[in-house]
Amino acid sequence: MKIGVPREIKPAENRVAATPAGVRAFTSHGHKVFVEKSAGQGSSFTDQEYVEAGATILNSPEEVWDQAEMVIKVKEPIGPEFDRMRSGQILYTYLHLAADRGLTDKLLDKGIVGVAYETVQLADGTLPLLAPMSEVAGRLSVQMGAYCLEAKNGGMGILLSGVSGVRPARVTVIGGGVAGLSAATVAVGMGAQVTILDNNSSRLRYLEDIMGSRLVTVMSNPANVEAECINSHLVIGSVLIPGAKAPKLITRDILKNMMSGSAMVDISVDQGGCCETTRPTTHEDPTFIEENVVHYCVANMPGAVPRTSTIALTNVTLAYGLAIANKGLKKALEEDPALLKGLNLLKGEVCYQAVADAFELKCGKVKL
Repeated sequence: MKIGVPREIKPAENRVAATPAGVRAFTSHGHKVFVEKSAGQGSSFTDQEYVEAGATILNSPEEVWDQAEMVIKVKEPIGPEFDRMRSGQILYTYLHLAADRGLTDKLLDKGIVGVAYETVQLADGTLPLLAPMSEVAGRLSVQMGAYCLEAKNGGMGILLSGVSGVRPARVTVIGGGVAGLSAATVAVGMGAQVTILDNNSSRLRYLEDIMGSRLVTVMSNPANVEAECINSHLVIGSVLIPGAKAPKLITRDILKNMMSGSAMVDISVDQGGCCETTRPTTHEDPTFIEENVVHYCVANMPGAVPRTSTIALTNVTLAYGLAIANKGLKKALEEDPALLKGLNLLKGEVCYQAVADAFELKCGKVKL
């Protein structure tokens, strides 16, 4: 199979969809890999490393898309990338379609076969291709929240850890999944007083078992969400419904009652955000203030640490990409139910129920 690895063009996105080691895995199985010039530069991988792994370096993104039967990316396509697509081409990347009707319509019009990292799901319900980036985003969220609380950034000017004789900050994490646990772990490690909310009692028991008295667990419901947010200096939203738009658990009314100069980091922004006032921001302009609360809503948080993020991501995406290349899409999907759940778009139809529900579209049956 011919595989294309274009350079990411989303602002400040320096991750790349394949490392030189990943390229070597593809080429050792007889596949051809076309990498756009400087695609790996942001993650500190040189063109020479890709060449030594067997890749062909192409000078323009148009050449990469034109050659590729399967394009592997990190983020959803934007801007000029739509004109480079062709019907039947496999796009293997994060898509987050439920939060973006325009993107969904464009990919449907192009006849793209969309395999989304974020909806590949194992039998136990876990999301193996989302987990590493959730872990990175969760850990980063505490760093970014601490940044938002600094006075120069509009925050109330408090230190998460406190100091001798001064109370530490109170941090609330909404959602106890991979991102939420990662955020809570870092916040606890920094010395903050941390509460985590989730609507799954079994998950809360697990979190309490592994974190012990260092963490307070609270059942998530509207009353508890409001109470914890109002009493917190930093709120981190890490709510996820696989493939679906995130529910708006933090309302504007809650924000109005939060402390002036407090902060809110919405990890769920890729799926529309779990805060009513969330709007996507970029690494160049990451924050805004609304209702006197500093918001951090960067839609590609792991892009801030591209080397770590690229290696963590490709550690898990490579095996599924190889399966598609080695077996062909039809056989790969038939043999792996987890990968089949990653199929969002096929032949101009939505074939993932949560995406169809988000836009009141018909969910087509998969006919390979």
